[in-house]
Amino acid sequence: MARIDLDLAHAYKTNPKADEDYALLPLKMSFEDGGAYALLGPSGCGKTTMLNIVSGLVTPSHGTVKFDGADVTAKSPQQRNIAQVFQFPVIYDTMTVAQNLAFPLRNRGVAEARIKQRVGKIAEMLEMSHQLDVRAAGLAADAKQKISLGRGLVREDVSAVLFDEPLTVIDPHLKWQLRRKLKQIHHELKLTLIYVTHDQVEALTFADQVVVMTRGRAVQIGSASDLFERPQHTFVGHFIGSPGMNFLPAEWNGDGITVAGQSLVASAGASSGASFDGLASIGRFTLGIRPEYVALASPLEAGAVPAVVTQAQDIGTYWLITAKAGSGANESTIRARLGPEQNIPHAGDAVWLSILGPHTCFYSKEILIDAAKTEVKA
Repeated sequence: MARIDLDLAHAYKTNPKADEDYALLPLKMSFEDGGAYALLGPSGCGKTTMLNIVSGLVTPSHGTVKFDGADVTAKSPQQRNIAQVFQFPVIYDTMTVAQNLAFPLRNRGVAEARIKQRVGKIAEMLEMSHQLDVRAAGLAADAKQKISLGRGLVREDVSAVLFDEPLTVIDPHLKWQLRRKLKQIHHELKLTLIYVTHDQVEALTFADQVVVMTRGRAVQIGSASDLFERPQHTFVGHFIGSPGMNFLPAEWNGDGITVAGQSLVASAGASSGASFDGLASIGRFTLGIRPEYVALASPLEAGAVPAVVTQAQDIGTYWLITAKAGSGANESTIRARLGPEQNIPHAGDAVWLSILGPHTCFYSKEILIDAAKTEVKA
C-alpha cells in the first residue's frame, strides 16, 4: 500500500486559459496509506480523470503524482503497482473463477501454495467458494463483476486498488451486499482503496472519507457526517441528502438578518456555526438548512418565517413538505422532512417554519463562511 500525494491540474485542451478548459482544476490532495476513499460527483466533474491520473493511464498536463514521496508521474500502471476495477467486467471467459482470480498472482510468479491460499480467501470474502471450478462464461453479469473485484483485491503487494463505478451492472439488492462486503474487505486487508461513483449512497456507505467534486474541482473531503452537517460548499449541500439542502437568499439588516422578507433576530441564530457579527460585514449571503432540521413553529417564533404549503408528499417513513415563503423578489422555496407522528399540514395551509438553529449554515459566493480559509485535504 502507499500514501498518494497529488499536486496537479489537467486539461485535455492545449494552452488552457479559462476554468472550463480544465478537466481538473489545480488541486493538492493526499490519500493516506490504507484509507478507503470515494470520489463522488456528477458525470463530467473530473472524478474518472483523477482516478486515471492516479493509476497512470493519464499523465497530468501540470504537476506531479507521488507514491510514498517518490515521483511516479511518468510511470506506467505496472510500474506504480496499481490494481484497477472498471465499470464492466474484465475477465477471461474461458477460465474458471479460480483461474481468473489466480491469474494476476501467476503472472507475477507467486508460489502455487500461496496462490491457492489467497484465491481461497478472496473467494470466501466474495461468497464464491462454491463456484471456483465454474467457467466464467456461464456466469451472470453480476457474478462476473464479482470476479473482477476479486482480481483487483487478490494481490497483497499493490500500492492501491482503484474502482471506477464497479457496481453499475449489479442489481440493487446485490449492490447493497457488495458495498458492505467491500467495506468488510477493506477493514480486513487494510488496502488503500479509491472508489469512483456518482451515487451518494455508494460513496457514503463504502468510504471513510468522501471527496465531493464538481466542475473539475474537489470542493470538500470528509466523512458522511461532515458532508451532511457542515457542507463547505453549496454544491455539497445540494448534492448530498435527499432532498438536498434548502438555500435561501438573506441579507444583513442592521440588527439581524432578513430571509424571505422576514426579519430574524440575532439571538435566534446563537450556536448556528457562523456568527451574525461576521455576516454584518458581508451584507448579502445565503442561508442553508437541511429539510431534516426545518421544523414547524408557532406564529412569530424567533428564527421562523411564515410560509404557505404547496405540496405534502407521504414518503412512507416521513412526509416531505414543500412551502413558499415571501413573495415577489423575496420568494423562496423551503422543504421540510416531518415525522408521520406530527400534525402534517396540507397544500394551501399557512405555516411558520423554523430555519435558524445549531444546524443552520451561511454561505458567501458558494463557500461556507466559517470554512472560507479551509484547505481541501484528504
